[in-house]
Amino acid sequence: MVRLRRYIVAGLLVWLPVGATILVFTLLLDLADRVLLLLPEAYRPEVLLGYRIPGLGAIVALIVLIVTGSFVANLVGRRLVNLYESFLGRIPLVRSVYSAVKNFAEVVFSDSGSSFKKVLLIEYPRYGLYSIAFQTSENPEEVQLRTGVSLVTVFLPTTPNPTSGFMLFVPRDHIIELEMSVEEALKMIISLGVVLPPWHPLHPEYDAEREPLASSQSPP
Repeated sequence: MVRLRRYIVAGLLVWLPVGATILVFTLLLDLADRVLLLLPEAYRPEVLLGYRIPGLGAIVALIVLIVTGSFVANLVGRRLVNLYESFLGRIPLVRSVYSAVKNFAEVVFSDSGSSFKKVLLIEYPRYGLYSIAFQTSENPEEVQLRTGVSLVTVFLPTTPNPTSGFMLFVPRDHIIELEMSVEEALKMIISLGVVLPPWHPLHPEYDAEREPLASSQSPP
């Protein structure tokens, strides 16, 4: 029975990630194919070809993004974007939603800045207990002026769903910056700490500092 259980667990470790990956990509492809619903019914691929091509919506969406990006990168495209943004800015409810989504997209997808580029370790929910967080911004001016403390804005994700969490202002002196990447930190959060990223110190002096401690704890 012990050997049989071992075989079953080994089989699950092989097929469970494969099945989950296929399921996720199938859902994403189905969602991307809904882009084709924007086309007139007479021009949809399943009507013209007589059958459905899975993933064609993702290809069409990618082409649309590339064409749109190349268009707005020039002077004429930027002027047109400014025109419709000024038009949307005059609509009260639409203005709030559009500006919030645009600011968030600029922060997340921009190559500049430090938003979601650093993995931090903070003491939460109390001193002596540590949690992983992501830096979202630095130096919130009004908050720092009111508190008189140099602060960093961080996002503390929940486990195992990192899309929800808390926004915290943490004193800069209470933050430990980690060397792991954002992807590695997300894997660790989603897996409840089961998946630990491999770590190779970038600073050689770290091992030199640990050697005396290890030798002092070794038996005589």
